Amino acid sequence: MAEYATNMRMKFPILALILEIITIILFALFVVYDDGKGDHSHDLHSNDTHPKKPMELYPMFQDVHVMIFIGFGFLMTFLKRYGFSSVGINLLLAAFGLQWGLLMQGIWHLVDGKIKVSIFKIINADFSTATVLISFGAVLGKTSPVQLLIMTVLEITIFSINEHLVAEVLHANDVGASMIIHAYGAYFGLAVARMLYRPALRNGHDNDGSVYHSDMFAMIGTVFLWMFWPSFNSAIADPGFTQLTAVINTYLSLAACVLTAYAVSSLVEHTGKLDMVHIQNATLAGGVAVGTCADMDIGPFGAMLIGFIAGIISTLGFKYLSPILASNLGIQDTCGVHNLHGMPGILGGLAGIVAVAFGKKKDGNAAMQAAALASSLGFALIGGAVTGLIMKVPFWGQPPDQNCFDDSIYWEVPKEEEENEESLGHADQSKNKADV
Repeated sequence: MAEYATNMRMKFPILALILEIITIILFALFVVYDDGKGDHSHDLHSNDTHPKKPMELYPMFQDVHVMIFIGFGFLMTFLKRYGFSSVGINLLLAAFGLQWGLLMQGIWHLVDGKIKVSIFKIINADFSTATVLISFGAVLGKTSPVQLLIMTVLEITIFSINEHLVAEVLHANDVGASMIIHAYGAYFGLAVARMLYRPALRNGHDNDGSVYHSDMFAMIGTVFLWMFWPSFNSAIADPGFTQLTAVINTYLSLAACVLTAYAVSSLVEHTGKLDMVHIQNATLAGGVAVGTCADMDIGPFGAMLIGFIAGIISTLGFKYLSPILASNLGIQDTCGVHNLHGMPGILGGLAGIVAVAFGKKKDGNAAMQAAALASSLGFALIGGAVTGLIMKVPFWGQPPDQNCFDDSIYWEVPKEEEENEESLGHADQSKNKADV
């Protein structure tokens, strides 16, 4: 069948090599090392000290890098037959995305016609790839590598426009990027998922679930993300006390979020047992939600309150809202990014509006904060819908319904592993819960 031309032997290598060759040419023409002269990087916030100490932000960069490549990658390994793709395609998209992000973000900050690369710039490039990896979670298991590379190009390009609008035109504060990364990435991915809706998956799929060991691997991603999230929210904050504030606020918000996520997870299950899906994801919602006002003087209790609310709405979203989105709106959100990034991202944007309105950020403007949230959602929904329509073209090699959530369609999988997975299929932890 033409619509399921899944052989990647020509189309994937050709597209990947063309994209890399184009990127190398653009780097040759426009990208140079940052010598610390004439550029003080204004991607999201100014950080005038970084040219004086070019390696000062390297520890923060390492933490963010770990989140991108290990945290996001392993968080998506919960699917029992899709581990290769979860970690492997995550690496592919992030590696290309950071290159493309450097170019797309750098266009807005040319110095003598050149993009100057510094640690600050590559942190922001990593941030741009996070939007793609969030969206990847919404369509996990239902797209080909070719489709995902196309999504990466378009999503980061649109992201860079919105980021520039939010930071340089609206002058809104979003240091931890609740709006411009999390909300944007989530609703972009949901719009793509809606465009790629598969009626045959309406009642689920045999491989759309976990087994014991796949959930354990996913928890590795959760723990890495949880540990390093304070760096993510504070990496581009103004140095000194402001950056310390961002670290502490994120640290406390995450901690409070864990307790509420565990409590609500037990509460909504009639046996009182904990659901691993909730623990893997909702425990991180506090880091997402506190992002916008991470560097504001909201007080430790304010950060904890945000985390407290985020843990509740995220867990309830996984339990009750995801099935509604799938059955009523045709949005098949594989990883539940709406619950981890979407709703907590909006919560973060709203918290930022309230905090600025109460004077918690010097020179802040609540109206501009609201405009930034609206802009991020608008670019995400429209950009995601257009991208989804482009990705829907049959030529890109999307998997047929029966082969969704299965590595073997795009990867060489060891034979014994295939046999083991077949035998473990009956132990699906997410689909077969004790109903006592």
